[in-house]
Amino acid sequence: MKPVVIGEDVELQRAHLAAAYRGLYRRGWMPGTSGNISVRSGDAVVITAGGLSKGTMSHHDVVVVEPEQGLPLLGESEWPPAETAIHLAVYRQLPSCGAVVHAHAPHSMALANLAGAAGPMGQVTFTDWELAKGLGVADPRLVTVPVFANRPEAPRIAEDVSAYLDESGADAPPALFIERHGVTTWGRDLEEARKRLECIEELSRLTLLVGTYGAGATKEAVR
Repeated sequence: MKPVVIGEDVELQRAHLAAAYRGLYRRGWMPGTSGNISVRSGDAVVITAGGLSKGTMSHHDVVVVEPEQGLPLLGESEWPPAETAIHLAVYRQLPSCGAVVHAHAPHSMALANLAGAAGPMGQVTFTDWELAKGLGVADPRLVTVPVFANRPEAPRIAEDVSAYLDESGADAPPALFIERHGVTTWGRDLEEARKRLECIEELSRLTLLVGTYGAGATKEAVR
């Protein structure tokens, strides 16, 4: 394995990730031990550890991993979450991405489950919502977010995500759903990724209220 260069501010990044996680936990978007957040740090990725109580997360509960297989670097005491492969897939395909958030925000999860996944991928379409401007897409009047099938293993989902981003590139909206498994957003930094999560969660809430859903969902499904 070639040497992995780590950013000089990695310890500050650990603290910022832990604080951001506690904030999302208090909003009910990271219940129990679910969800994870990551940022780039030089060649490496700094990510919140898996299987821990997120309401009390500290900088000690954040792990630095190498960018290929997501293995902890020498000296790390925690283990990265199962979704690490998905984070790495986003970073590899989108060089401008600096942060990724994976959450179990309730309205996003409900909408993704309604839409389902036709084969390896379905979709949810947000139409004519002013709020969609917060996603930074070219045309906020029509935003189609993919819904990936909940594969048995995260690396298989990561392969689907990688193939989708390879085809869509910079035109892809900065978000994706995983059926029965949450929503993932990204941005140039942690603040942008978090704001996009807020946009997706509110768009999901409004869409559920109005009753216009993506492929595979019907109004009858929520009656």
